Amino acid sequence: MTRDFHLPGRSPAIACEAMAATSHPLATLAAVETLKAGGTAADAAVTAVATLCVVEPHMTGIGGDCFCLVKKPGAPPWGYNGSGRAAAAARAEKFIAQGITAIGTESIHAVTVPGAVEAWAAILAAHGRFGLDRALAPAIRYAEQGFAVTPRVAWDWALNAARLKSVADPGVARHYLKDGRAPQAGDVLEAPALATAMKAIAAGGPRVVYEGPIAEDILATVVPRGSLLTREDFANHKGDVVTPVSTNYRGLDVVQMPPNTQGLAALVLLNMFERFDMAALAPLGAERAHLALEAARLAYAVRDTHVTDPAHMRVSVPALLDKAFAARLAAKLDPDKRVALPAAPAPGSDTTYVSVVDRDGTAVSLINSLFHLFGVAMATERTGILLQNRGSGFVVDPAHPNTIAPGKRPMHTIIPALGLNAGECDVCFGVMGGSFQAMGHAWFVSNLVDYGLDPQAALDVPRLFFDGERTMIERGIPADTADGLKRRGHDVAVRESPLGGGQAIRIDRARGVLIGGSDFRKDGCALGY
Repeated sequence: MTRDFHLPGRSPAIACEAMAATSHPLATLAAVETLKAGGTAADAAVTAVATLCVVEPHMTGIGGDCFCLVKKPGAPPWGYNGSGRAAAAARAEKFIAQGITAIGTESIHAVTVPGAVEAWAAILAAHGRFGLDRALAPAIRYAEQGFAVTPRVAWDWALNAARLKSVADPGVARHYLKDGRAPQAGDVLEAPALATAMKAIAAGGPRVVYEGPIAEDILATVVPRGSLLTREDFANHKGDVVTPVSTNYRGLDVVQMPPNTQGLAALVLLNMFERFDMAALAPLGAERAHLALEAARLAYAVRDTHVTDPAHMRVSVPALLDKAFAARLAAKLDPDKRVALPAAPAPGSDTTYVSVVDRDGTAVSLINSLFHLFGVAMATERTGILLQNRGSGFVVDPAHPNTIAPGKRPMHTIIPALGLNAGECDVCFGVMGGSFQAMGHAWFVSNLVDYGLDPQAALDVPRLFFDGERTMIERGIPADTADGLKRRGHDVAVRESPLGGGQAIRIDRARGVLIGGSDFRKDGCALGY
């Protein structure tokens, strides 16, 4: 489909040899330079995400987690779970005894062991040609020499300035508030403390983060505030190679990370979409929007009931991905009105994302995140590392599979994805945005498959989601669609900020080209050669 060149919009990037798509132009440039220097897609992806840790610090960092999917031609998809764990001393009963019934996004107990750097090293060891020192070089350069703040980064920073001030964390005040305020677009920032930390990692490898001075700096920051994390929790951290999970959506095998991520929710949602003739519905009509929202509410109920650390899953992934289960779920939906959904459906018995494809046809789908913007709103004073708040993904209920427990991983919202056709990668994609990501993936795949859109156009389609009992829409949703949702019982409101961002690269083997898209909701771009 050719876009209307009279109207604002982006054309997809098209190239023959290799391509990268990220949420920031400097990260995309770093990835492409790595590819042109002979690096693999894995080298380029890690280089890009390390750069994002400097130029989009509110979204991602050394203090966060990472998940990655790699698809080499002729080989099955490879996955890496680089998420950190709760403290060995963390027990739901202990929190309940202290009157803690939930772990808030700014609770010290939301800080888990950061898994990102260990994951980067593991991904490079398995699929890269370069070392961690080479991958970190552009990030170190920008941290030392400075980078210009881009418009969306400045907008996000300003929206969070009041929160950062209210938390009054000395590390945040020192490293992430410029003279007590958020930087503006065009301001040139340096991050000397972060540059020093990255240099230490480049020289000493990932164990610097887990057994060296960075671990000590993080512990010195969180332990005095009540964290249960210890040196042993850091020293014992290791990510895992995992087998991805998938479902087939109208001929496209959609591949996701397994639990503890919400990738399963995206697949359950696609299985429900498949029960309806989506292509017969207007892409931005009320009928499609309503069905998508209602199916998403069910898929997320499945997520919230079942998804946890894989060692603690009580219902098998195959059972949750069974098409018959999806059919039973879809049968609960009413195309004409919003319905009450079951609280715990079961079978019968919110981030930076990078997409890279290299000259060998290897696709890397990688995501790295602090969870909420600026994570727990706490940073180490000496190294300037922002700490994630992934522990808020736990529940505090001993009867729930996702309850906080010793050395356990919480349910994670960040999910990279792939789409395969006849066993080979057709599209490498991801959509950011916290909990929205599962809905974002299904919405993107439907745009691609049901409406034949190219990756850029599929990302451009206006989005909507639910927030509790409210239906939140972007301003791009047509007024008559919003009215149609209201008639079906939705409490509709326009979101202050757009829903997530995304990148995608499609591999057109018949013509020998790569077709990339990068979300207009962010500052980034897709670029190939």
